[in-house]
Amino acid sequence: MPWSPDVPFNDLPPLPPADLDLEPKPVLKATVQARTALATLTQASQLLPNPNILIHAVPLLEAQASSEIENIVTTADELFKHADSGGGDHATKEALRYRSALFAGVESIRNRPLTSATAVRICSELQGREMAIRAMASTRIANPTTRQVVYAPPEGADLIREKLSAWERFVHAEDDLDPLVRMAVAHYQFEAIHPFHDGNGRTGRVINILMLIEAGLLHDPILYLSRAIIADKNDYYRLLRAVTADGAWIEWVLYMLDVVRDSAESTTRKIKAIRTCQEDIAERARAATFGGRDAQFLAVLFEQPYCRINTVADRCDVSRQTASSWLHALVKAGLLHDVKVGRERLFVNHEFLDVLTRPE
Repeated sequence: MPWSPDVPFNDLPPLPPADLDLEPKPVLKATVQARTALATLTQASQLLPNPNILIHAVPLLEAQASSEIENIVTTADELFKHADSGGGDHATKEALRYRSALFAGVESIRNRPLTSATAVRICSELQGREMAIRAMASTRIANPTTRQVVYAPPEGADLIREKLSAWERFVHAEDDLDPLVRMAVAHYQFEAIHPFHDGNGRTGRVINILMLIEAGLLHDPILYLSRAIIADKNDYYRLLRAVTADGAWIEWVLYMLDVVRDSAESTTRKIKAIRTCQEDIAERARAATFGGRDAQFLAVLFEQPYCRINTVADRCDVSRQTASSWLHALVKAGLLHDVKVGRERLFVNHEFLDVLTRPE
C-alpha cells in the first residue's frame, strides 16, 4: 500500500534499497572528500600533546548540538561547567547524559559488534532509565510548529524487533559498500524504525559515530557531527522525510557525506586553534608560576576549561595548598578566571573555552 504520513509504516522496506545504485559518481566523489577530511582530522588529533583534550571536549560539544536538534537547549559553557559534577538545570543534565551514552557505546563496541542491544543501552543512558523496544501503538511524529503529522513509524514490538534485526544485518553486511554510505543509509533506517518511545534521534546520532569507529575511520569519538546538522536542521528532517515519501536516497546520502566532511574539516580547524591557544598559555603560565613548568598541570588546564583545586592536587600529586597557589597565580596573571558555582570555586581557562565554543 502507498505510504501515508498518518498510517504506521509497517511496510518499511529492508536495506539495501531495491534496484538502486547507492554509489553513483557524485556519491563516490563526495565519499572521497569525506574520507580525506576524516584522515586529515586523525592526523591533526595526533599532533596534540594531550589527545584527552578532544576526548573530553568534543563529546560535550556533540552532546550540546545533538540535544539542541531535539529542542533540548543548553549551552556548551553550562556543560563544561557541570561536566564533572553532573549538576546544572534539567536540559544540562539531559545533554550530559548524551556524553555518557556516547562513552557507553564506544566502550561496548570495543568488546563486541554494534547491535540493537547497543542501541538499547545507548537510549537507556540517554533517558536515565531502562528503555525497551516500543510497544505502544499510535506513535505519531508531528511538525513542531504546525502540529501536522509527518510520519507514523512501524507498530508492534515484534515487528520492530524484526526490522531492527534486518537493520543489524545491513550494518554488518560483507559487501563493497563504503562505510560512510552504509552509515548514512543505516541512519535513515534507524530513524524510520523509531524503535523507542523517546530518544531515537540522539541514539541514532550516537550510532553514527560508533559506526565510523567500528569501520576504522575514527579511533575515538572526536567528530563534532551534530554541529553541521544543527546548522541545517530543516534540511536534515526534510531529506529524511524525502527518502520515505519519494525514495530520495541519493540526496540523503550526499547530505550525510557533506555533514561528515564539513564536521571533520571544522573539527580539524578547532584542533589547530586549540594547539595555538595551548602553546600561548603554556608560555605565559611558565612565566607566571612555578606550576607553569609542570607538564601535568598544563595538561590538566587543557583537559576541560573548568578546573578544580582537588583535580590539580590529585593529578599533579601536590597538596591542595600548592594546587591553589598555582591556580591563583594564573588568575592574577589573567590566564584564568575564578568563579563560584554553588559551594564550589572553579577556575576557568576562558581563552580555551572561547576556542572550544566559537564556530570554526
